[in-house]
Amino acid sequence: MSKKKYKKIYSNASHALEDILFDGMTIMSGGFGLCGLPENLIVAIKKSGVSNLKVISNNAGTEGHGLGLLLETGQIKKAISSYVGENKLFEKQYLSGEIELEFNPQGTLAERIRAGGAGIPAFFTATGVGTLVSKNKEVKTFNNKDYIMETGLTADLSIIKAWKCDEAGNLIYRKTARNFNPVMATAGKVTVAEVEEILKAGELDPDQIHTPGIYINRIVKGKDYSRAIENLTVREK
Repeated sequence: MSKKKYKKIYSNASHALEDILFDGMTIMSGGFGLCGLPENLIVAIKKSGVSNLKVISNNAGTEGHGLGLLLETGQIKKAISSYVGENKLFEKQYLSGEIELEFNPQGTLAERIRAGGAGIPAFFTATGVGTLVSKNKEVKTFNNKDYIMETGLTADLSIIKAWKCDEAGNLIYRKTARNFNPVMATAGKVTVAEVEEILKAGELDPDQIHTPGIYINRIVKGKDYSRAIENLTVREK
């Protein structure tokens, strides 16, 4: 019996994104704050010059880091996010009308992505009722309580970051990186995973796998991670 060969592994981030990127596409970018960001893939998108992007992400990165790199080059046209407060450039572009923002409560954003990956077109939630979040959204009453309808989210491309994977694309995330990356892996038409370590098939404990390889189209081993800290608080001696 011949050994099964996997063709998901690419030599670098730019190669992994070949023939996928196009102007005006929707991209989901994983990570939580500055944790678990697909840094190498974001740099490759910047270098590609693709523009008018709609980006779905928990955050907008910071200046010079994460999605902040794409804001600097004006490649993002619209952001669907839940937390953008640490990026002054994003604030400036939003207030000047350069970029459109669809703001979501953090839990709602995660659930919209999960719904999209599960093929659920919409759902009702009490989060945001009576606030600007509910503007122009359908409201229904269940058990004498109002709920607003939120739609599921999908993307042309999901770029995610994992700790380890095997040749088949089975992924293990580390700590905070388990926020948003797993649900985004299921909601992209194409999902490219950036990982720190690639193992042979069978070397991962099946009970430890967070995302099955069936959701992963391409894999690239990342490098040169900055381990940035969003806010550093120190105590005087």
